[in-house]
Amino acid sequence: MTDASSNPLTATLTFTVAEDDTALAVGSGTLPVLGTPRLLAWCEAATCAALEPALPVGSTSVGTRVALEHTGASPVGQQVEVSASTTYVDGRLHRFTVAARHLGGNGKVVGTGEVTRVVVDAEKFLSRLG
Repeated sequence: MTDASSNPLTATLTFTVAEDDTALAVGSGTLPVLGTPRLLAWCEAATCAALEPALPVGSTSVGTRVALEHTGASPVGQQVEVSASTTYVDGRLHRFTVAARHLGGNGKVVGTGEVTRVVVDAEKFLSRLG
């Protein structure tokens, strides 16, 4: 078990809210604003991007736990910056803090949370299915 603060894995990705990203489109509401399921997917993408360079050959990571607060609305056309940074590592387990904020204007934070991923051997993982 290690505190990842001395050498955190980090990534920042930028997305633009499109019609396909809205709560109305993803089935999580009726408004034309960024849907929480899409925000979650973007947060997971940031954790994957942070972890990817550190993965052994043949490995990938799977999400195992998520806590997300979606605290602000983002209209279609809004650019959203999503960042992920490791806060805890225990062997194959990597815990990340994630944050999403609007680009431009005041940089309003619209989401925060924590995503846990576990590194697995891709072939072994898939062989256990079925």
